[in-house]
Amino acid sequence: MPELPEVESVRRGVETYVVGKEITSVDIAHPRANRGQDEPLAGLVVGKEIAAVARRGKFMWLEFVGEDPMDSHRDVLFIHLGMSGQLRIGHTDSPHRRITVVLSDATELHFVDQRTFGYWLYAPWSAISHIGLDPLEPDFDIASAARRLRKKKTAVKTALLDQTLVSGIGNIYADEALWAARISPRKKASALRQKDAVALLSAAQTVMSAALKAGGTSFDSLYVNVNGESGYFARSLAAYGRVGQPCSRCGTPIKRCVLGGRSSHYCPHCQ
Repeated sequence: MPELPEVESVRRGVETYVVGKEITSVDIAHPRANRGQDEPLAGLVVGKEIAAVARRGKFMWLEFVGEDPMDSHRDVLFIHLGMSGQLRIGHTDSPHRRITVVLSDATELHFVDQRTFGYWLYAPWSAISHIGLDPLEPDFDIASAARRLRKKKTAVKTALLDQTLVSGIGNIYADEALWAARISPRKKASALRQKDAVALLSAAQTVMSAALKAGGTSFDSLYVNVNGESGYFARSLAAYGRVGQPCSRCGTPIKRCVLGGRSSHYCPHCQ
């Protein structure tokens, strides 16, 4: 699933093409991509001018001219990439095209989603008000987030994946942050010292910033940016997906365990 760096890479790419332009048509090629919408999406957004493309964690949304960006009840168009969603600019022949939006300058924005877990939803912004700030937001308070993390009774890896606590961290960057901070994924979050919890969230900031500079992590063609280009952070991963390979710090083979139904990759010596 695309995590914060991948979604932010897509957001930046889309922003360049759509801000300041009006939506002139919407084609829903697969109803699952707009599930939960009671009214036809076209009737809700055609004629609206896009003011901004925003993001929190793994959620991205279009802001519209005429809506107060400080009003939590303003209407926005949420775009969630799910497991394999892509936003593509220009013509596409993909058999997995789910939604196409045409803008006032004839730009085409396509939502392509092979596994159909992603979706678009026009709704009040308050629908995601329960989502925690993400580590790359300017208002992110790392000390406060660390204190909330330490209140969790679960394994720290499981706590990191709680999007109401800190958003945007998924399996890849949780493993990488834990490796960088030398913390076992099995350790109870409540057993962390404050300085260790801060160090862990700081490591998450660092690794996701580095991933963003690399365009995100691509293991296959399911994650690409708006121009169809893959990210290359996969070559820099220290733990995730490296079972049996030597730890780059100590040489001990990386191991895998399952926590909360999710695979975790870690160094049994360093962490």
